[in-house]
Amino acid sequence: MLSPSELLALNRRQFATASASMLALTQSQLNPLSAAVAASRPVIGMIGCGGRSKNLLEGFRKAAEIAWVCDPDQERLDRMQKLSNAPHQTSDLRRVLEDTSVNAVVIATPDHWHAPAAILACDAGKHVYVEKPCSHNVREGRMLIEAARRNNVVVQHGTQSRSNPLIVRAIELLREGAIGDVLMAKAWNVQRRKSIGHEQPTPSPTTLDYDTWVGPAMWLPYQENRLHYNWHWWHNFGTGDLGNDGTHELDIARWGLGVEGLPTSVNAMGGKYNFDDDQEFPDTATCSFEWPGDGGVGSRKQLLFEMRLWSTSYPHNCDTGIEFYGTEGLLFVSKRGKLQMWNASNQSVLIDDLAPKATLPSSHQVDFLEAISEGRPPSADIEIGHASASLAHLANISVRVQRSLKLNPNTETILDDKLANELLGRPYRKDGHWSIPKVT
Repeated sequence: MLSPSELLALNRRQFATASASMLALTQSQLNPLSAAVAASRPVIGMIGCGGRSKNLLEGFRKAAEIAWVCDPDQERLDRMQKLSNAPHQTSDLRRVLEDTSVNAVVIATPDHWHAPAAILACDAGKHVYVEKPCSHNVREGRMLIEAARRNNVVVQHGTQSRSNPLIVRAIELLREGAIGDVLMAKAWNVQRRKSIGHEQPTPSPTTLDYDTWVGPAMWLPYQENRLHYNWHWWHNFGTGDLGNDGTHELDIARWGLGVEGLPTSVNAMGGKYNFDDDQEFPDTATCSFEWPGDGGVGSRKQLLFEMRLWSTSYPHNCDTGIEFYGTEGLLFVSKRGKLQMWNASNQSVLIDDLAPKATLPSSHQVDFLEAISEGRPPSADIEIGHASASLAHLANISVRVQRSLKLNPNTETILDDKLANELLGRPYRKDGHWSIPKVT
């Protein structure tokens, strides 16, 4: 048996090997752009021109024509038009959807616009790449699935780990039984955020169409710390860091567990332990989810999630990651390029081949475009995205009402809890808005 110091040295070597292999994969072992996509050059509209859109632009413009950029902030709109060389700009996404030459749209707006914009796009016959979380709440996520299916369009969720070679390899190892039967997963998001301070409403900037920015959400007056990334921390506009960064890890953990749909039990406790500011979401949370399977021994699965937004004390020295616990060992993976495994005797196991057996596209964005041209589901189909994003929504609800939740996953409702059940959706603007989703 190896000594603790020898184990530590081996672990470090494996981490280095994993990181090096990850680089090699991204350079040489991923599929090039398919001939169909390369020849067709789909026409894309970019809806939302904030920070995330810049990353998505890099993934799309190598394989598509960017025809439109859309944002209610004129400064961001001008900047993105210059970066993308798009011939058209607008603050009204309906102009993009009216253009019959546009094949697909990329939605990188604040969360409160994700599902409304995506549903409108589906109903206009456009394929959709929507950033995570795909919805502001559980009910809008289900409405988006229905819109995608009735219009027969591809909707890709922006959980790009579904196209990440190292993550895919980790899931393959789990499916191959490398650590036995996987019964539990533990995921985390640990980082040090900044305070957003305390602000008061003021007139909105002249360069911002604030009415359009609020869109379908309840009307709130402009306040500087409610916009441009800080919207994440307001119930009316965002989903907190559970929905923001947490959706990625929750998605990988749910994928590795092999569970489908919503859980039957959710318990989340937390709150604002550190930040004395205007944020409405917790900066600390410990969440648990259970899927009962058929109710028998070996069928039940549990997922744990930890979030601390005031710390740099990372498990495995990774701010984000997932541990999978099986009957024959433990597997740890992080989108930071780390993959490691231990056997049932807690001994480190060398992973010989880090390259996935599955054939992968060159990026998550290319997977979306190839799914359109090939008529297949994308790697993060909207049904998958909805199930993962809903975990964040349910945990947020549990923290808000300060109690556990029991669910009927078939009807996607919370049992015997009127207040919690109301939080599965959200109130919209009292004066109405053209983007408010309609139940069909």
